[in-house]
Amino acid sequence: MFRFQKQLPKKYLDASDNDLIKAIESAKSKLANTVFILGHHYQRDDIMRFADAAGDSLGLSRKASEQKQAKYIVFCGVYFMAEAADILTREDQSVILPDLNAGCSMADMADLDSVEQAYDELGEIIDIESLIPITYMNSSAALKAFVGAHGGSVCTSSNAKAVVTWALSKGKQILFFPDQHLGRNTAFQLGFNESDIVVWDPNKPLGSNHEIDIERATFILWKGHCSVHQRFTPEHIQSFRANHPGGVVIVHPECSHETVELADFVGSTDFIIKTVSGLNDDTDIAIGTEIHLVNRLSTSNPNKRIISLDPLVCPCSTMFRIDLKHLAWILEELCLGNVHNVISIDQETSENAAKALSRMLEIV
Repeated sequence: MFRFQKQLPKKYLDASDNDLIKAIESAKSKLANTVFILGHHYQRDDIMRFADAAGDSLGLSRKASEQKQAKYIVFCGVYFMAEAADILTREDQSVILPDLNAGCSMADMADLDSVEQAYDELGEIIDIESLIPITYMNSSAALKAFVGAHGGSVCTSSNAKAVVTWALSKGKQILFFPDQHLGRNTAFQLGFNESDIVVWDPNKPLGSNHEIDIERATFILWKGHCSVHQRFTPEHIQSFRANHPGGVVIVHPECSHETVELADFVGSTDFIIKTVSGLNDDTDIAIGTEIHLVNRLSTSNPNKRIISLDPLVCPCSTMFRIDLKHLAWILEELCLGNVHNVISIDQETSENAAKALSRMLEIV
């Protein structure tokens, strides 16, 4: 989804990295405790150096909600993360995204209209009261609100198993969006198999399924994916093992099930960080996740040989939009009393989304 980001003043476009760094340091010092900068693990290093807290999307939203003094929460991540932070913070706090075009291709694969249409179509085939919707954290506030209004929950990559288990205690079927891979990997983790799963293609009638298949499925998975994590393949793992006997493979659960099956460890970004820390020195490690985190782990673990599972993998292009230019502009404008790029969710959406987030927090 495209969002309009105003053109930066020429002084920022022409500034050197060194000048931008000095500007950020000066503005951050002037703003003091009124501003709190959050940095997602996938951000580039020159941004992370200014983060007051680092973490995954949910962890950072929690950090935002814990801030008592900060008037401005500058979220160096992507749009859906800033939305979640706005839902969880106070009304007198402003959540700011340095570049409004920092979105998420996966989150954009499921929009409210498409999900509502799918829900209506499914209601003509199955008992809709027994269908529990679950949305991944990587989704819009509108979808979190839809889930909250229909008795479902949000999940993250670290607690998907617990949330799905909860959902199956409440109903017979699950509509899981927008990432089919996390949904499938969680289903297999709980002992289900492909016969229990259908994939819903929002661009085709009945999601490109037969009614009988939908009726007998436990999991209805949205046809969405992460453009970075889907790149990691079984062939990458086989190549790594051939070149690094005894090496360790760690991947994110947004990878395909075929890739996950062959990995040694599977988990969220925080899980990956902790797993790497616990491995012995002199270990060869291939990691299937965003390259900035992989490179940062390599730097912070010099006694371990850490590489990307796919040596050609590109960075998350939307995360990459947050740069020194936009951060310097946002902070210097705050010093002048000008607040830009505020992410604000309307009250009804916020209330329903908060229900879904609260259910998730209660489950774990």
